Amino acid sequence: MAPVRKLAVAAVALAAIGAAGFWFLTMPNRLGADELAQLGSGDAKRGERIFNAGGCTSCHARPKSEGAARLELAGGVELKTPFGTFVAPNISSDPNDGIGKWTAEDLADAMLRGVSPEGEHLYPAFPYASYARMKPSDIGDLYAYLKTLPAVAGKAPDHRLGFPFNIRRGLGLWKLFYLSKQPVVALAADAPEPAKLGQYLVEGPGHCGECHTPRDFAGGVKKGEWLAGAVAAEGEGVVPNITGGEGGLGAWSADEIAYFLETGFTPDFDSVGGSMVEVQKNMAQLSPEDRQAIAAYLKAVPPHANGYPAKAAKPTAS
Repeated sequence: MAPVRKLAVAAVALAAIGAAGFWFLTMPNRLGADELAQLGSGDAKRGERIFNAGGCTSCHARPKSEGAARLELAGGVELKTPFGTFVAPNISSDPNDGIGKWTAEDLADAMLRGVSPEGEHLYPAFPYASYARMKPSDIGDLYAYLKTLPAVAGKAPDHRLGFPFNIRRGLGLWKLFYLSKQPVVALAADAPEPAKLGQYLVEGPGHCGECHTPRDFAGGVKKGEWLAGAVAAEGEGVVPNITGGEGGLGAWSADEIAYFLETGFTPDFDSVGGSMVEVQKNMAQLSPEDRQAIAAYLKAVPPHANGYPAKAAKPTAS
């Protein structure tokens, strides 16, 4: 065999091996039987707490909804990113346009593994990189609560993404680097129980780091700058630093943080603004114990300098 022909055959073989490796590494992985067994039968009352902690209405209610309309999860909020514009989908119980046909197992696969019922990767604009730290039983409870909410007809618009970001299969590689159950902050073993609960609520269902942490070139959060603030996903402005670092919440007491989450008022009597308005509405629905736990965890997070570009406008209380 001529040398050129041998090289061509070797190149084809290597390409085939590479393609097979890529296909294997990027395969969507669903939950195993042991994890699915932990979903339980679901309790809607407990699920309401998880729903509020997760701020589901912030993205999945129609923009600017008020009152009971905030529980009509028709979707439509747009997140403008360097990869394109992501649109929050309808997650109401409508069987055609929402997730009314999903099982509890489908919801768990989506939230803990980022996999759709059809077996496709979901985009991490749906913050499963945070939800991956949640207990399966909380997913089961959330599912039970979602089933009590109204069905809303009408699909949200599709994402607007260019090549290669419209190729979902590549998200399998993204998950290898960024999808983990491990907590971000290493709390001391003897840390107070409220701080431990707060860590679960913030790092898991609350997914606070998805907005408050800067991202790298691949769109993953920079865990070394956890909660240091970032450019807003809506495409303009910044999300503030909520660590104890300069420009953050260092001067706030835990009680002041908890009060802000309840009322929307800062220690200097400014009020919540920007996208945090919707989040704070959800936080106000939590118990005082949960808000105090969130505050205790935020006071335990290592301080960082502001994570958004220095040229960005100074953030308001949001």
